[in-house]
Amino acid sequence: MIIGIPKEIMHDENRVACTPETVGKFVKDGFSVLVEKSAGNGALYHDEDYAKAGATIVENPQEIYDKAEMILKVKEPLFNEKLGKHEVDMMHKGQYLITFIHPASPVNHEMVKNLSKKGVTAITLDGIPRISRAQNLDALTSMSTCAGYKGILMAADTLTTFIPQMFTAVGKIEPAKVMVIGVGVAGLQALATAKRLGAVTYAADIRPAAAEQAGSLGAKVVKTTVPAELAIAEGGYANRLSEDVLKREREALTETIQQMDIVFCSALIPGKVAPVIITEDMVKGMKRGSVIVDISIDQGGNCELTPAGGTIEKHGVTLMGVKNIPGLLPTSSTWMFSNNMYNLVKYIVKDGKAVLDRTDEVIAKSLVCIDGELVHAGAREAMGL
Repeated sequence: MIIGIPKEIMHDENRVACTPETVGKFVKDGFSVLVEKSAGNGALYHDEDYAKAGATIVENPQEIYDKAEMILKVKEPLFNEKLGKHEVDMMHKGQYLITFIHPASPVNHEMVKNLSKKGVTAITLDGIPRISRAQNLDALTSMSTCAGYKGILMAADTLTTFIPQMFTAVGKIEPAKVMVIGVGVAGLQALATAKRLGAVTYAADIRPAAAEQAGSLGAKVVKTTVPAELAIAEGGYANRLSEDVLKREREALTETIQQMDIVFCSALIPGKVAPVIITEDMVKGMKRGSVIVDISIDQGGNCELTPAGGTIEKHGVTLMGVKNIPGLLPTSSTWMFSNNMYNLVKYIVKDGKAVLDRTDEVIAKSLVCIDGELVHAGAREAMGL
């Protein structure tokens, strides 16, 4: 089987799907690997190292899409301005694509439909279930760790105040207040990072166990008013809430949110659009100079004002919707991602051929389209199909 590793084209995306180390593993296992020239430079993985590992370095990305049976990427297919064509249009029927697709997010609906029409078999990494046997396949957890750490550093750099309490010759400066909404892997890392920086930390999660974990890290847990029986979905994930329950949650969190210097949003529902927890009216009441980092933006965002892929200031609040925060930590995040990717390919490919058992939970929840059909449940629901 021929594996293709194109260079990522998203703005400021420095990650790459495989390191020379994992390419070497693929080659040893009998795969042929094509790597686009300079694909790993941003993460400090260079062409000569890929070549030494057994990869073929290819200058034209179209050649990779033409020859590869399986494309491994970090981010969803995008329009390649340099070539004047969309990455989906560079693909062909029967080709496999493994990457973060976020198919339920409205901004990706057209792209996902086009993947289906092309006859591409696409697997989205954000669909990998968090179950014991899939832990080493779970790139979302790996990238969430990076996003939680780096996202807090980004917010701290934006603030016009100190994070820790400071005792100076002219008086005491109070510490910054940081709230994390959605205490999964990213949220826990964000809390730990904020605490290491000296902030007073707060947390909210509709799942009692997650809230308890936040408390164990020293955060003040803010009650959401959501009953446990409504909060928890299959596998311990957060459940999708009805609008009236979500409204009560917003009301319960508003006062605390409006006292914060930093609000870190990472509340997600696997395979579905992220719940809007912070409304524009809530932002209007926030402290001037405060910062919202919304890492759920790939699935629509937890704040209704968050810009997809950028940073803006509105009502005196900085809103960060950077879509590739792990890409700002490229060497470490690529190393983690590439090992997840290697394990997933080995999970799927048997005797040189991809074998998709659609009764397997890992495949069933991560498969987006196959044989010209869009099968991803969250995407179909979001599209009204």
